[in-house]
Amino acid sequence: MSSALARPDSETIRAARDALADGDAHRCGQFAAAALQRDPASAEGHFLLAMALAESGRIALALQSSERAVALSREASPPASPAMAEYLAHHARLLTLARQEAQARAAADAALASAGEDPLVLDTIGCVYARLSDHAAALPLFERAVAGDPSNMSFRYNLASTYGFFGRVADAEIHYEELLKANPEDGRAHLGLATLRRQTATGNHVARLETALQRANDPVDRLRIHYAAAKEYEDLGDHAATYRHLSTGNRAHKARLGYTIESDEATVAAIETAFARPDYFSGDSGVADAPIFVIGLPRTGTTLVDRIISSHPQIQSAGELQAMPLAVKRLSQSPSRLVLDPDTIEAMHDVAPQDVGIAYVQRARQHGGAQAPVFTDKFPLNFLYVGFIARALPEARIVCLRRHPMDSVWSTYKTLFATGSPYYRWSYDLMDTAHYYLLFDRLMAFWARQFPGRVLELGYEALIADQEAETRRLIAHCGLSWSDACLAFHKNTAAVATPSAQQVRQPLNADSVGKWRAYADRLDDVTRLFGKNGISLD
Repeated sequence: MSSALARPDSETIRAARDALADGDAHRCGQFAAAALQRDPASAEGHFLLAMALAESGRIALALQSSERAVALSREASPPASPAMAEYLAHHARLLTLARQEAQARAAADAALASAGEDPLVLDTIGCVYARLSDHAAALPLFERAVAGDPSNMSFRYNLASTYGFFGRVADAEIHYEELLKANPEDGRAHLGLATLRRQTATGNHVARLETALQRANDPVDRLRIHYAAAKEYEDLGDHAATYRHLSTGNRAHKARLGYTIESDEATVAAIETAFARPDYFSGDSGVADAPIFVIGLPRTGTTLVDRIISSHPQIQSAGELQAMPLAVKRLSQSPSRLVLDPDTIEAMHDVAPQDVGIAYVQRARQHGGAQAPVFTDKFPLNFLYVGFIARALPEARIVCLRRHPMDSVWSTYKTLFATGSPYYRWSYDLMDTAHYYLLFDRLMAFWARQFPGRVLELGYEALIADQEAETRRLIAHCGLSWSDACLAFHKNTAAVATPSAQQVRQPLNADSVGKWRAYADRLDDVTRLFGKNGISLD
């Protein structure tokens, strides 16, 4: 053992804490292991080892250590001790990373019961609730965390973004501005501010954004600032500047990703081949739960339709769940790293649909928004899973949003999704996005042949043109009685954690229809591709 580690236990633990605060996970782990070698029953040692393991991505081992820390703390401390609250909060966080949502919720609830006013503990619990789509529970915890430590910019960002989810624009702006005072190149804050409201000639941030781009070095910050500038320039009607920022930012990000459309083409082809076989994923399912799936390409009205349905008094929105992708992946036992790929699809051949249905429901019900008898799941890319949904959940209703192909491409291209997400890597290139639209169109036609009548295709433009008639058709397909509240969806006060958060708080309007036409000369290649593939642009 080095002399640095050979010190009294209390000093070793303190050194581990200091290393963790400095972001040195390796050093933290060394000190924690040294402390545990001398005292295997040290709750603090197990906790700090868990934090070090988590920082290095070893979540399963981190969970074992955090669970041990909680157990030892329970034996040695009063139930409401600060240490217990800290251990439980971080244990809950690790459980969310391991996709164990029910256990995470229980640990977060227990942590909250023990929590005092430690800002980090409060913020950690709030983040757990946010990951479980319970933004109403998260918001007051973020508020208390910022009140306790106003200088912590991470706490302020969590609070600002959550205010945005609830449409509290002025409150969100205050905290985004504080973030920019601390770091004028903070891409998250710039993008958050830009998307909170429509910018005007007398109220915008374009000059500041251009300055921030000249100074920002971090590539992800630069990407976010490019998107923020594109959003504001489009609000101001400067389409050349909009396109310039999007193309510059997206080109650099795509190069870092190394993505090619061939991977998604192979996945769609594997889905079609598999479900064309009568023996694939066959058998009955007795799962009676009837969730409503809202699917389609992103930015085509899925959030709007989810809001309309969940305004019905009998329905709750569970947000964008990963429950079906994870149920399929885990039951497939495929060792591949991607959530969905040809290997995973082939491995589902002999899995029983009922097992998938049960696994989906168990996972979905762990989320705060999925407690009603019927709930909506609006993960757009569930369009890849229609076959699994149709057979595993025979009572489920499926609604697919359709939007003008060119608006679909442009709206996706100009929206920044989670930069680390594997689902939207195609969205950083116009032609990749257009090719992905072709895959979507092809697969939806395949599902219509395989499962006739199971999917209601709803046109975004048709909904805008005749709101009541199309809404009645939607609600009837969902098996619900009529409610006038579905026409007043913009009065719904629930949180919206998608890029459409501000749009769906306004009455239905045609502002987004035909936006692509301002960029028609830059979309010539997309237009030609669609023409060659029989996609109507009328």
